[in-house]
Amino acid sequence: MPLQCSEPCDVAEDKLREDRVCTSCGAPVELIPERPSIAAKALRDLWSTRRVSLDSVNCSGVWRFRELLPAVQDTETVVTLGEGNTPVLRGLMTSQYVDVLELSIKHLGWNPTGSFKDTGMTVAVTRAIARGASVVVCASTGNTAASMAAYAARAGLRARVFLPRSVAAAKVAQAEAYGAELVRVDGSFDDALSEMLRSADESTYVLNSLNPFRIAGQKTAVIELMEQLNWVVPDVIALPGGNLGNLTACGVALDDMLSLGLIDRLPRLAVVQAEGANPFVRMWRSGAPRLSPLLDPKTIATAIRIGAPVSWRKAARALQATDGIAVDVNDDAIAEARGVIGRDGIGCELGSAAALAGIRTLRKEKWISAEDRVACLLTGHLLKEPDTAGADAAQAAVTFRTDFSTSVEYGSISRG
Repeated sequence: MPLQCSEPCDVAEDKLREDRVCTSCGAPVELIPERPSIAAKALRDLWSTRRVSLDSVNCSGVWRFRELLPAVQDTETVVTLGEGNTPVLRGLMTSQYVDVLELSIKHLGWNPTGSFKDTGMTVAVTRAIARGASVVVCASTGNTAASMAAYAARAGLRARVFLPRSVAAAKVAQAEAYGAELVRVDGSFDDALSEMLRSADESTYVLNSLNPFRIAGQKTAVIELMEQLNWVVPDVIALPGGNLGNLTACGVALDDMLSLGLIDRLPRLAVVQAEGANPFVRMWRSGAPRLSPLLDPKTIATAIRIGAPVSWRKAARALQATDGIAVDVNDDAIAEARGVIGRDGIGCELGSAAALAGIRTLRKEKWISAEDRVACLLTGHLLKEPDTAGADAAQAAVTFRTDFSTSVEYGSISRG
């Protein structure tokens, strides 16, 4: 796929490198869409047929949608761990908690390494192999590190991870278990990213979300969501926001599907940040033309503790195209929301729970109505942060005793 800068800076394509920012303006590069000339029904039928295939590439919930991915010359070269294929679950207590009648929860944390990062990593590592890379690198708050290390190990590549000062121990253990080299940086994620980019040379291939092949893979989560909803578009899709690659991927996926006639309208996108790590929300609310980084972001949700998100430009375009919104929530709301998610038997890491907390805030503000059909994307597994889960569950129990009277009959929740 051809490349272009994500900003209109007129830099020549031969001056761009896919795994680096633009050499002229510093914005991420992006792939120019090359969409298939296949009818929407034919695409749907093809993707549905592949679901029952025993071929490892067809079994991938990412590569099953390869007509909308960068082309590979031979599917035998695809690096896959069976990613994607994550379920959509009906919200029960969570639906009551946010006061909407129809809440669908897609848990991307049920990917092979426990986070949504796998959906992008399978495509980006496959690309790294095609380019002849021998070393892949990333900066990470933990989830990207675990994912890159696993896929690099599968592909026989060396993996080097730059970690900030504070990372959940379980995530570090994952990266170590897959054989990654760990480089500790005394600072934030943004410091780790800067150090990684400074040290990257021609022999290394960068696998952070500034890499558009990561974005290409991550967009399949929303394509799969629409398929699971029988191509009936929800009114709202809410997701947490850290480096904003996932929001960017959502926007790209929706644009692809609308252009191909796979969906007939766009949902509104809602991205949720933590109050102490909310540079994108501040920009969005103020109407500022550029993002002002936070030098010392603070939140208990380490996965979204990012003060200078790389993908803010493309994320803003995704919200603009969908009449969306950016909102922030405090740490108490995040912790409480995670406890409620646990009461639905689902569980997630703290960063994921920000999405549910944001839905509740937007419902109170009437941006979401009780009748809206809402999809909530959870991005990381509960076991990413097992040491923090107990207090959330206890708080959720108090919340339900105080605020709700619930009865559960045959899998449904009715208001008392």
